Amino acid sequence: MKKVLAQILVLTLCISLFAGFGAVSASADNTLNLYTWAEMFDPDVLAEFEAETGITINYTNFDYDETMLAKLESTKGGDYDLVIADDYIIETVIAEGLAQKLDLSKIPNFGNINPIYQGQFYDPTDEYTAPYGAGVQTIVYDPSYVETEVTGYEDLWNEEFEDNLAVIANYRVIIGMALKVLGYSYNTNDLDELEEAAQLLYKLAPNIRLIKDDNLQDDLISGEVSAAVMYTSQVTMAKLANPELAVEYPKEGIGFGIMGMFIPSAAPNADAAHQFIDFILRPEISARCFEYLGYYCTTKPADDLINEEYREFLVLPTEFKAEDMEMIGNIGEEAAAKQEEIWIEFRNLCGA
Repeated sequence: MKKVLAQILVLTLCISLFAGFGAVSASADNTLNLYTWAEMFDPDVLAEFEAETGITINYTNFDYDETMLAKLESTKGGDYDLVIADDYIIETVIAEGLAQKLDLSKIPNFGNINPIYQGQFYDPTDEYTAPYGAGVQTIVYDPSYVETEVTGYEDLWNEEFEDNLAVIANYRVIIGMALKVLGYSYNTNDLDELEEAAQLLYKLAPNIRLIKDDNLQDDLISGEVSAAVMYTSQVTMAKLANPELAVEYPKEGIGFGIMGMFIPSAAPNADAAHQFIDFILRPEISARCFEYLGYYCTTKPADDLINEEYREFLVLPTEFKAEDMEMIGNIGEEAAAKQEEIWIEFRNLCGA
């Protein structure tokens, strides 16, 4: 798990060798313009693809999914050959006609995809995307500092966690915790349900010490906080650093998300994108990718190839049932505005 282990040792792994800065270069037949977050690929995997195909990867990064969408809208689906982004934004990309259908004749390894990650709301017929990693919102805590038995989100409101809880900065996930405690959907459009969730969430504010996305696992490992709600990759790093940490999947229901690969509608080199997708879906390549990335493996034959030392962190647990899982999807404008309002007030109450 090269990325994970490196982050434990040195916090950050730079892949600037493959990162482009400034404008995207003019595409040619031997160039793949890849657009996603930083540190999504083991540099050795990218180098192997280049050596095998003769295609040069021009890797550029965005910070938020919305930044990516704005860029695609401004270029009318051009400039980039392959994009990796979150599920909910891909739904919008497809609806706006900014993604093209995949040519499966050019992706013979498409059948390696784990079916549990297919047929989802953002691409129900699997015509536009191939998954690249998945994750669930997870509670992790240090049992040596916590007397409370944590089994779900509801336990995080316990006074024992006063000024001792860290959460990721994804407002849909954090507001979603309150919604799930109340028995509501992550994706409710009911403003009364959202207001009820807001009042419950505000009561959590005294327990919040940190709200952040980057390297949240370090604050749990160091003892800065005794419990945290984290992304899957952060859970992986935390457990590798301290195997004594306890991991709990909330009893109220598991929220999960999928990152997907898609080809923009006016991609300059769609053939190179198809080659790259097929390359990544090779089991041995996928195993290396997810060992590096730290998210759940979405290529089924790769599960058994992942190092046994951390396979449990990278393969979706067998006890997860579809009826207990809910993806966070797009919601109506009024509900979205209400959630943004709730989040601003919550952060103010937390002093974050």
